[in-house]
Formats: sequence, structure tokens, C-alpha cells
Amino acid sequence: MYNRVDALEQHFPPVALPLSNYRVPLSVIVPVKNDAKNLARCLAPLQNWAEEVIVVDSHSVDETVDVARRFGVTVLQFDYRDGWPKKRQSVLVTHKFRTGWVLLLDADEILLGPVKREIETAIRTDLYDGYWLQFQIRFLGRRLRFGDTALWKLALFRAGRGCYEKRLSEQDASMSDIEVHEHIVVLGKVGRLKNPVCHENVNDLHRYVTKHNEYSNWEAKVHLQGAPTEIQPSAWGTQAQRRRWLKRVFLRVPGSPLALFFYLYLFRLGILDGVPGLIYCVFRGIQIFHVKAKMYEARLK
Repeated sequence: MYNRVDALEQHFPPVALPLSNYRVPLSVIVPVKNDAKNLARCLAPLQNWAEEVIVVDSHSVDETVDVARRFGVTVLQFDYRDGWPKKRQSVLVTHKFRTGWVLLLDADEILLGPVKREIETAIRTDLYDGYWLQFQIRFLGRRLRFGDTALWKLALFRAGRGCYEKRLSEQDASMSDIEVHEHIVVLGKVGRLKNPVCHENVNDLHRYVTKHNEYSNWEAKVHLQGAPTEIQPSAWGTQAQRRRWLKRVFLRVPGSPLALFFYLYLFRLGILDGVPGLIYCVFRGIQIFHVKAKMYEARLK
């Protein structure tokens, strides 16, 4: 467990900031469902570092809760009853945090030493109310460097200053009980951290396909019935706005699943990531195909 985290550290450059010798005043939220294979790698770097770690489960049937309890974290159970809010937002509005800062992590995301040190420094300043974090994807055992895979998420913010946008009111369990491509909106000034978080899911591709099938259910309904939010599609905005604009364009273009594949694999050089890059780019194109097919089905009804 710990050796795996140490090995991942080798993929990223060190920084000169010293780690504190006390627990960082930070509350970390980790939503899970049947994530026993991933969770230990996520929680290990947080142990004896973050003051509060909250694992929010959706009644997992594997050993997820047992793994969480071995690390001594707070375990909450989430019962989704359709509609809004969904999993993370529900915790943000109902949980009484012990600290003034909140960090959102998924079970397949790992905080490495450099970004931990940077977070320690960042939350001591009064300059910002939130921070964008970079997430670098490892897929099928390889770090993806091309194919538009570098991802930025606004995942660190002051408690009470950040919440999820609501893109869709009529949601149900077929669309997943967790936020899919909703983004955090922070009241106040937002900065960026330089060091990345490692994103690596060790579950098999069957689980990957199952989850993204739920995501495409949600996306299809968002594009048909979703409401405007603070984060509007824009070719010149943040990464979230640019991706939202690009997806809207591809959804309107005939043959867009194939076009997206070639855009990511050739124009954005996903071909340089070998077989994992090929599979990842194919899945991105298939996801667009699923969304368009489900939108077509919904219009027929």
C-alpha cells in the first residue's frame, strides 16, 4: 500500500517546501461505492496529515467500509432519493466541518508529497478562497501525457464558500448518485496550484464502462433539459468552459464520435501514449456516441 504511493512519487518533481509536523487544518471528502481496490491508496497519504477525512459511501457491497475504518476516518452513508443534491453536494450542505478548508478527492486520486506541501502553504494565505488542482491521469498502468488528458478541477476551497452548480433537477439513480460533470463554484478569488494529483483507477474496464454508461444517461438529459449555470460554454474561458463548449460543438456535428477520436488521437497526439492512449481516445469517442444515441432515443419518446 505505502510502497505503491512511494513509487508514484517518482513520476513527479519534488518541491522545497517542508511538510508540517502537525495535522493540516483540512477536511477531505472522499465519495465511494465499491472502491475497496482504490481506497487504501487514496487514504494512505492522508493518514496523520489531514485533520478530518470523510469517506461518503453508497452502501458498498465489497470491503470499502472495512478499508476506510482501518484508517480511522469518518464514514457516512449516503441514501440517494433522486433529484438534487447529489452525493458530494449533500455532504457540503449537511456536514459540520471541523476545519476551514475542504478538499474533494475521488477514491482513485492520490495526493503526492509535492502537492501536499503546496496545499499546506496555500491554505495559510488569505489571498484566495479556492484553488484549481491539476489531475494527471494514469490509465492501464501508463501516465497519459497527450490526447487532452490533463484535467483541472476546482477541488480545494474554504468551507462554506464553494458549492456545486446544479445543471439538472430531474435526476435519478440511473444517472449515478454522484456529480458527473458538475463543477464547483467558489464565492471569492480563485488561484491555481502547480503540483499535480495522480488519478489512477485500478478497477477493470468493465467497471469503467459501467460507470460511464450512467454518466452518458445524465449527459443526454442535461443536453436536452439542463438549466443554464454559472459555468457557461466558452471557447476562451476556463478549461471546464472550453471542454463544455467543445462537447456542445461535437454533439451537433454529424459523425462527431469519429471526429472526436481523430481530434484527440491525432491532432492532440494521443497516439504518443501507446495502446493505453488509443483505448482512452476510443472510449472518449464512444462516450459521445452514447450521449447522442440516448438523446435521439429521448426525442423519439
